[in-house]
Amino acid sequence: MSTPQVFQPGPLERAIEAIVAAGGSDAREAKLVAENLVTANLTGHDSHGIGMIPRYVDSLKEGGLKPNRHPAVKFDGGALVALDGQAGYGQVIGLEATDIAIARAQQHGVCVMALANSHHLCRIGQWAEQAVALGLVSISFVNVISRAIVAPFGGSDARFGTNPCTIGIPLPGQPPFILDMATSGVAQGKMRVAHNKGEKVAPGLLIDDQGRPTLDPRFVVVEPFGALTTFGLHKGYGLAVVCELLGGALTGGGTWHTEDRSKKRVLNGMLSILIDPKRLGTAVTFEREAREFIAWVKQSPPAPGVDRVRIAGDPERETRARRERDGIAVDGNTWLEIHAAGAKVGVAAETIDRLARGG
Repeated sequence: MSTPQVFQPGPLERAIEAIVAAGGSDAREAKLVAENLVTANLTGHDSHGIGMIPRYVDSLKEGGLKPNRHPAVKFDGGALVALDGQAGYGQVIGLEATDIAIARAQQHGVCVMALANSHHLCRIGQWAEQAVALGLVSISFVNVISRAIVAPFGGSDARFGTNPCTIGIPLPGQPPFILDMATSGVAQGKMRVAHNKGEKVAPGLLIDDQGRPTLDPRFVVVEPFGALTTFGLHKGYGLAVVCELLGGALTGGGTWHTEDRSKKRVLNGMLSILIDPKRLGTAVTFEREAREFIAWVKQSPPAPGVDRVRIAGDPERETRARRERDGIAVDGNTWLEIHAAGAKVGVAAETIDRLARGG
């Protein structure tokens, strides 16, 4: 098992920013990408954090990721809008697309946004947080155009991506409800993290290249490939198909139906629905009932081994507070991969280390 290094968020952002800038991004884009990835680490989603940089650099070199792109409006129906991400960095495309959707929801009370062809949108919860910060409900269905990684319920090989579904609900007077989940039992990136750490994973999450259950995350990281399984058996499988049909087919970005595993790019389609509760005429009831229901749920006596009942979003907020105080641990293998990615765009390992240490 590799020895982890611990970094403070600010210097770590500057190190990642240098790599992204060297790949051709302007200063704003490099900063947004670095902030987004480090925020994923801060909130405990290391699968979507700085460990994505090697994949991004490979995608840049391949031509599947295009620097300095912005969402292009393909259809504008007021409360209904279709955008194309032009294979740009998802950290920029997601931010700007959500800004457009927020403005429309504030104007019309609701917005349905179809976003196609964005490069990796990273932690979808960040876009939900962006909306709920302004009092809006956010519902998103996302598909993944990359190597198929998840098996259908009852199947024995990979047929689609981790296809996340995210729901954000503002809770007046308290932190919001942010349900941000892959429809697989675990995110693909968590298998990469476990593999780099030399760890096994919990039962029921993986099958090997013969369709047999396994605890070894290498079957998701290196050939011969196996597959992740969906959460909740047929229920997660059903939701994964919904994400593919809405996030992929309906947005116009396309669905996964190919054996080609050669490309490094990760493209996402996202169908988002934003709602302004104040425009429904139920704001007073919503605030009262939401507050009382959450209080009721959290009053449940904790089960053995649990300190208290939480809602979606609480673990991320707790982890962020802890890592902002104590720093972000990065395993040695992932850091070496980041060094290698930097070298591909002309950033020396010594420069990365110096920036990450605050030099």
